[in-house]
Amino acid sequence: MISRYSLPEMERVWTQQNRYECWLEVELAAARAMHELGVIPDEDWQAISEKADFSCERIEEIEAVTRHDVIAFLTNVAEHVGPASRWVHFGMTSSDTLDTATALQLKQSGELILAEMHRLAEILKLKAREHRRTLCMGRSHGIHAEPTCFGLKFALWYEETQRNIERLQDAIETVAVGQFSGAVGNFAHLEPRVEELACEYLDLKPAKVSTQVLQRDRHAFFMNVLALIGSLMEKIALEIRHLQRTEVLEAEESFARGQKGSSAMPHKRNPIISEQLCGLARVLRSNALAAMENNALWHERDISHSSVERIILPDSCILTHYMLAKTCRLVSDLVAYPEAMRANLELTNGLVFSQALLLHLTQKGLSREDAYALVQDAAMKCWESGRPFRDQVLEDSRITGLIPESQLNDIFNYDRYLRHVDTIYKRCGII
Repeated sequence: MISRYSLPEMERVWTQQNRYECWLEVELAAARAMHELGVIPDEDWQAISEKADFSCERIEEIEAVTRHDVIAFLTNVAEHVGPASRWVHFGMTSSDTLDTATALQLKQSGELILAEMHRLAEILKLKAREHRRTLCMGRSHGIHAEPTCFGLKFALWYEETQRNIERLQDAIETVAVGQFSGAVGNFAHLEPRVEELACEYLDLKPAKVSTQVLQRDRHAFFMNVLALIGSLMEKIALEIRHLQRTEVLEAEESFARGQKGSSAMPHKRNPIISEQLCGLARVLRSNALAAMENNALWHERDISHSSVERIILPDSCILTHYMLAKTCRLVSDLVAYPEAMRANLELTNGLVFSQALLLHLTQKGLSREDAYALVQDAAMKCWESGRPFRDQVLEDSRITGLIPESQLNDIFNYDRYLRHVDTIYKRCGII
């Protein structure tokens, strides 16, 4: 790829300066290809390659008159190049420049986001390892279900992050496509070989077929992957928000010295990063919907997509990158409270072992329906009385007649809920 300087930060990718840099890269790639194929004479290519430049301020001045950004850009480039500029943009249309340059910007953005995704994956892996034996309460419908491993939450998010890395790699490849096919995409004034060579110089693939524009399903796919990444971050944040509730308090965001949680209540420690992530994920989803609306255009092209993309492409790329940095910090600095997790396990007085008891009764020969009825009867008495579930079970001769008290120790044992954690970790590549 032709590049005059590296772009280390996401913000620089979407500056006007870099936008024009990408336009110039595209124009130079096309001119280079035409020179190689004998269309542009040596002396003219030399002048183009050595003198081609632009000024953002000058382009704005010209655009105020032309009201056409690409013409303003080309006019300014011509001011630098001189007579040889007659070959710049030769046989091309504005969208050849715009869409191919946008592919460069999306590729740059995608690679920066990808790096943050890999960083998040490593943080999640470390947290999963740290809490591989941390027992906590699993919940369904927000209600206590069965004990589980706190580390499995991170393993789950790690595995989804890996899938999103693969999706993003596919999305970058899908959107990293260029075109140099002219006003309606039929190469009326340029040979397809120019497109092939120019895309090769830019490290892009040539579109197999296009109209005046690259087809927007590519951009919609990229944007939907960003929305999926956002939904993962929302998933992580939402779990932390629930775990930080005062009545649960099994984990919470780090709270810095001097930080304040409320203008009115000095005691407050709020999950502000998590709430922010949940809100911003909605923006990514909204932008993904707008990207899908851009796919259907009139005939060979209209510009209904253009105004939308000037907002959603930079906003979503910058926002995703920002949210990933926030999520990395959130997970890395997360404070866990294993003692509170253990206390919450005991809140229902052993009811969490109801399924283990149910399955043992069926192993002893009872039908599932009869076993369920026996266990539920004891469980409801536990709910109503607050007495330990195990005590209720021991008082029911219908159960003890099948399962002696000595075997209840195996049933009322937390170890069963951790015994296959290592197998799951190995599947995920965490161990």
